[in-house]
Amino acid sequence: MLKKRDLEMQEVTSLYTLSIDEAVYPYVRQKAASVDEFYFLTKQMIIAEENRELISRTILDEYEQPIGTITLYDLYNDSGFLATWVGKPYFGKGYNKIAKHHFLNELFFSEQVETVFLKINRQNVRSLKAIAKMPYTIHANERYEETFRAINAAENKYELFVIEKEHYENYLHFETEKNLATTEGVS
Repeated sequence: MLKKRDLEMQEVTSLYTLSIDEAVYPYVRQKAASVDEFYFLTKQMIIAEENRELISRTILDEYEQPIGTITLYDLYNDSGFLATWVGKPYFGKGYNKIAKHHFLNELFFSEQVETVFLKINRQNVRSLKAIAKMPYTIHANERYEETFRAINAAENKYELFVIEKEHYENYLHFETEKNLATTEGVS
């Protein structure tokens, strides 16, 4: 479902093509005007990951084809900002939710990240609806007021959400208990 970003030209070309769709492009953080520029940006991201400035993965479909990316940017003090996009042909098929689950597990349990922020443009209705379906996410405009002000310093257009490791662990524990109870009830 996820793999480390690489510079294989087929992957770079596929991701670039998906990223420039008008339904996706406005919400992609690192915008590229050409495949060559996308390649260069990907190379920069790989170097930044080696320097522990970010963590980035390619999202794959069930056929192991690249369909989007998920990245934790601005990694600092065991926290960072999550950004995800999938290509338009993959909208509404659950890939984003599955990718977030795998990525959060990696961040919290392998990478020792404690806090994941999400800033969502108020005009991005698709992302706002998606975040509402994530029970481990907390609306954080007031809880992290300083961060909220910082992301809106230039223009007040973002909502701030947070996923804290402890809250995510509690969610996983609850889901495990719920699944066990369901399984035991079926026996």
